[in-house]
Amino acid sequence: MDGMDGMDGTPLAAAAPLLVRTALPAEAGVLAGLMARARSTYYPDGLPDAGADWIARWREAVERPDGQVLCAVREGRVLGLASFRPPPGASAGTVMLYQFHVDPGHWGAGIGTALHAACAGQWRADGHRRAVLEVHADNQRAQRFYAGRGWLPDPVGRPAPGSHHLSLTYAVTRE
Repeated sequence: MDGMDGMDGTPLAAAAPLLVRTALPAEAGVLAGLMARARSTYYPDGLPDAGADWIARWREAVERPDGQVLCAVREGRVLGLASFRPPPGASAGTVMLYQFHVDPGHWGAGIGTALHAACAGQWRADGHRRAVLEVHADNQRAQRFYAGRGWLPDPVGRPAPGSHHLSLTYAVTRE
């Protein structure tokens, strides 16, 4: 439709720019809410650790000296988040993506792609050579997203017995 909305012929409004930046401790409640909305799409029977103080956990994640939380923001609204740090006992050069979520109302708008690119850029800047993550086995959407960005099944990392997660690995390449 060449820039038209298809309904009344008026031009589509240009989307405001997306900014990916470090999350702030004061945004812990916003991060917890976004995580809950995203996770509820693939945990139909309720979220694990539903009684946890997720606001406190997100504040701790943002303030960790050995980790980082990035958020994707458009017009002052946090639409995506990513939390990563070296996992305990991992080899040097390895980083783990612990949380990666896009607000479900904004899926398909390129937010996850921009956020993933920012993560990979930070991993390169930090000297990481390998990233790992665990994705819920029923979350096919996330698995397709990660596969499209070069994540592969991790032949080394295995989730705990009885876990409902798959381990993936990503080669952090130099650009």
